[in-house]
Formats: sequence, C-alpha cells, structure tokens
Amino acid sequence: MDLNKKKYIILEIVPTAVNPEVGDIAQLSALKINGIKLVDRFDYRLDKKKIKIPEILRMLDYDNESFKYVKTSKTIMNHFKKFIEDLPLLIIDNEYTRNYLSDIENKKESVFKYLGLDVDDEVFDRLMNKYGLEPSNYLVDLLYEALIKEL
Repeated sequence: MDLNKKKYIILEIVPTAVNPEVGDIAQLSALKINGIKLVDRFDYRLDKKKIKIPEILRMLDYDNESFKYVKTSKTIMNHFKKFIEDLPLLIIDNEYTRNYLSDIENKKESVFKYLGLDVDDEVFDRLMNKYGLEPSNYLVDLLYEALIKEL
C-alpha cells in the first residue's frame, strides 16, 4: 500500500488481558491519516473504576482530560468501528492486538513493515533512536512521526 496516497488508521490497544474473552480494552488510541496528514484522532478509555489492575492504572495515568471514558470495551469498539469506516489498519502486530480486532474485517498490516523494524519488547526504543524521536505516552503519535520521516 502506498501510504502517501491512501487513507489509513494507525492504532494502539492497551488491554487488561491478552484474550478479550477474559479482559477489557483499557485504552484505544488511533489516528486517521490521509497520506501524511492527520485527519482525526480517537482516544477512548475504559472507566478507571472498571480497571482492577494497578499497573495498568498507573500506566494510563496521563492526560486524563484528553480521553473519552466509557463503561465497557464493547462501547469503545462500537465507536471505533464507526471511526475506522472501511480503512486499512496499521497495527502494532502482536497477539493481543490481533485478538481484540478479530471481529473487524478491515485489512490489517503491521505498521513496522513500513518502518523496517521487527516487533519485540524494545521496538519503541529502536524506533525513537532510528528517527530521533522524543519519548511520548502516545505510541500512535510516535508511529505517526516515524511514518512522516520515513515517507
């Protein structure tokens, strides 16, 4: 896919478990991109009272006013499906992302394919080093900045 000429979505899911049958989406952030132009953003979180894992609560304790809070993962996904339309999804290709997106029929590709990086625990450190990026709580923003530099 030629990203310079397409509309697409970059996304990041923060789950409470690898399997959506036993976990929830704690946070879903996504960017709608046209070429390299940001068109819209999607920042949803599960109501913090619903998250029972202290590490995840600490991890998500930033920019609280920038997120829309909802009561269920199903609500997040319903809004997300409307946001993405039929656009291709550039994903952080790991097991839990694929699991939580299994009901979505949109084309899915690893965003790292376009950045020449393999997914592992250190991929965002390598991404920031490769593109000279500053750390950010928003992984989708780092991915977007890297794509701009790559394209």
